[in-house]
Amino acid sequence: MVEIGQPIPPFSAAVTGEKGTLTREDLLGHWTVLYFYPKDNTPGCTKEGEGFRDHYADFQALNCDIYGCSRDSLKSHERFKEKYGFPFELISDPDETLCRLFDVIKLKKNYGREYMGIERSTFLIDPEGILRHEWRKVRVPGHVEAVLETLRELAGQ
Repeated sequence: MVEIGQPIPPFSAAVTGEKGTLTREDLLGHWTVLYFYPKDNTPGCTKEGEGFRDHYADFQALNCDIYGCSRDSLKSHERFKEKYGFPFELISDPDETLCRLFDVIKLKKNYGREYMGIERSTFLIDPEGILRHEWRKVRVPGHVEAVLETLRELAGQ
C-alpha cells in the first residue's frame, strides 16, 4: 500500500487512448491526480468525472495530468469518456492491481447487501512520483475544487 510521502511503486495498467498502457514512469515530470471511482455511467461517478472535466484546464495550467480508475473494461471506459467528453484518460483495473496498491477495495453496503468494491478515493502525486495527498471516502460535491486548491498549495501557485 502506498503511503503519503512515499514513492509510487512500479506498475503497469491498461489505459484508454493511443498509449494503451500507463506505467509509473508516465507519472514523472508533472503532477498527477489519480482518482478511483466505483463504476462507469453511474450518477456519482459521472458527476465526479464531469467535475474533473470542467476544471481540466485549471489542472493543466498547474502541469497536472488526471486519470480516473475503476474495474470497468477499456471498452466501457471509452464509451463513458466519449459520452461525457472527458479530456483525460481512464484506467481499466479489472484485476484490482492498482486498486489494491492504493488500498481502495473496501467492504461496502448497499440496500442491506455487503460486497467488496471501490471506495471513492483521490490521490495527488508529485512530479517525482511521490504521493503527496490523499482523499478517502470522497463525497463528490466540492471535491474537485478541494483537490485543485491542494494542488495549488503544494505546487506553490
